[in-house]
Amino acid sequence: MRALPSLVAFGLTIVAAVGLTGCTTTVDLDPAPSANDPLCAEVASRLPGSVSGQARLWTDAQATGAWGVPGDSKVLLTCGVEPPGPTTLPCQDVSGVDWIIDDSDAPRFRVTTFGRTPAVEIYLDTTADENGEGVSSRDVLDALSPIVSVLPVDGQCLDRGEATPAA
Repeated sequence: MRALPSLVAFGLTIVAAVGLTGCTTTVDLDPAPSANDPLCAEVASRLPGSVSGQARLWTDAQATGAWGVPGDSKVLLTCGVEPPGPTTLPCQDVSGVDWIIDDSDAPRFRVTTFGRTPAVEIYLDTTADENGEGVSSRDVLDALSPIVSVLPVDGQCLDRGEATPAA
């Protein structure tokens, strides 16, 4: 008979734990292949509490960051992705960091550092919310470029006219 109160207490503990985890604001992400690079730890430790008016959310993967509201992350950052090779995608310098811009899924964008190892990739959703406000890609890159600038430079974007044609 003594086991019954113990079982009830255990059952209530499980129900409470499940209820609490349902309210979590942790964003489920996968770590990049080189997420354990010490330079990614340097980047991750410097990530700001807000970006473009979006609050930082907890993530469950090493060397990542997320900003937005629970259930609707507007900005996702992953350090340690494979550095991109030459591309014809547009490249933009922001505070000394070159970013390759993939706008093929606009208003959602993927921007990846070019000429930095390890590389950083950012997904951002500029779709306006119910208040007509969206994330500004310029604000995101202005906030995160100085942080990413700690990564060593091993290349830079060139204008098409400066590129050496393949033989």
